[in-house]
Amino acid sequence: MTYEELIERLDPNVYGSLRQSIELGKWPDGRKVSPEQRSISLEAVIHYENTHNMPEEERTGYIDRGAKAGTDCDPTVRMQKKAAKNAVKNDALNGSLDESSDDSDGSEQYTEVKV
Repeated sequence: MTYEELIERLDPNVYGSLRQSIELGKWPDGRKVSPEQRSISLEAVIHYENTHNMPEEERTGYIDRGAKAGTDCDPTVRMQKKAAKNAVKNDALNGSLDESSDDSDGSEQYTEVKV
C-alpha cells in the first residue's frame, strides 16, 4: 500500500485524532508528540485534507482574514505592494521607465487643474 492509498483510506476519526494531537502537542493517551511525529502527522493531515477536497476554511493552517482581507492589514496586500514598489525601483535603476513607449518629443506635459 502506497502513502497516497493509505491517506485515501484513512478513517475520519484517525484524521481527527491526528489533527487534535498536532494542535495539543500530545497523543490521546497523554504522551507528548515529538517534533518528528508532529511533522509527519502534519504532512498526513494536509495530504488528507487535499485528497478529500475539504473546504479551505476547515483546513489546517487556514487563517480567516475576515474584514481585514484586501486591506493593508492583509499580508498578501503588503507583499503585492512591496513587489510593485521593487519592480518600479528596478525599472528606474535599469532606465526603462516608459522611454520606449513615449511618443512625445521629450518635453514634459502637464495638465492645468483649476480649483
